[in-house]
Amino acid sequence: MSDGWGRLVSAVVVAAAAFGLFLVAEHLFRRVVRRLGRRSAVLAELTVHAHRPFLWFAAVVAVRSAGAFGLPDGPWQGPVSHGLGLALIGVGGWLVAGILTSVEQAALSRLRVDVPDNRHARRLQTQVTLVRRITVAGVALIALGAMLMTFPMARAAGTSLLASAGVIGAVAALAAQSLLGNVFAGMQIAFSDAIRLDDVVIVENEWGRIEDITLTYLVIHLWDDRRLVMPTSYFMSQPFENWTRREAALLGTVELDLDWSVPVEEMREELRRILGDTDLWDGRVSVLQVTDAVNTLIRVRALVSAADAPTLFDLRCLVREQLVRWVRRAHPYALPRVRTEQAPATPVPKSAEHVPDHDARLFGDSLDGRTRERAFNGR
Repeated sequence: MSDGWGRLVSAVVVAAAAFGLFLVAEHLFRRVVRRLGRRSAVLAELTVHAHRPFLWFAAVVAVRSAGAFGLPDGPWQGPVSHGLGLALIGVGGWLVAGILTSVEQAALSRLRVDVPDNRHARRLQTQVTLVRRITVAGVALIALGAMLMTFPMARAAGTSLLASAGVIGAVAALAAQSLLGNVFAGMQIAFSDAIRLDDVVIVENEWGRIEDITLTYLVIHLWDDRRLVMPTSYFMSQPFENWTRREAALLGTVELDLDWSVPVEEMREELRRILGDTDLWDGRVSVLQVTDAVNTLIRVRALVSAADAPTLFDLRCLVREQLVRWVRRAHPYALPRVRTEQAPATPVPKSAEHVPDHDARLFGDSLDGRTRERAFNGR
């Protein structure tokens, strides 16, 4: 018995010394990797995402090796060895996930999304982000399955479940129909280029940017700092507006109801002057038209363009304010107003009092008109 405990103590001392030497070597290796990481993005990300799981993996390997050679015989030998094996599988999965995350994060660091034309970069960013989450989830599932397979009862249950896999698969698919639909929709979003991170969208009459995309839901950062969480299946089954699908540049309108006496040509020149004095206009579109003229007012529409949606909103507000100020200052008579005027009664000539007006009939007084009138009246 004392021989066994002596072997255990020796194994623990050797494992501790080996782990200490490993820590020293790992510290020196990490410093070298950090220095090399200035030139390599993958090595730089490995020092961030794989450092901690690597330490735990080495510690579990050292403890398990010491237990395998120095653990005395007894009833605790099996459970301790099994627990260390489970820990090794779990930490190994953590290490693999950290390495994959480092590689994918290094790929993301090469993408420039802070430039005006970043559509391609945002598309790759969306795809890499979703692939990273899929791979991490897959590694976690594989590690969990490997841990469960270390239990004899789990292996026996797995063998029996394979016989009824069809029934279980149908029940699972029915129970997880909504979840699986969102997962497949998330994968479709990642590779269909229908929507990307940082896209400007209008969903449920709300304007915002795509802040996060997961396998099951999207987070939209609304203009007033609220967050709208939507299932991914919504974007594959319902219509929505994507203002940055091809490019960020947009057109916007400013409409004013004015009096008929407004000088449209002078107003058009004023619009050009307003746009020429601001950096919000991108120089593409400057149009002013009368789009409607009914009753006592005419509707004047100014069509302008800007580089992106927030700039367009500011530009529309600026044009609206400046045009209203110009009308009030230069042409106050053109402001909307309601006129009331009593016209004198015009006498009807006696010669026209009893003259039938054939053109006032519904279909006219021609042969075709009388035929259509009889058909219409059913006579």
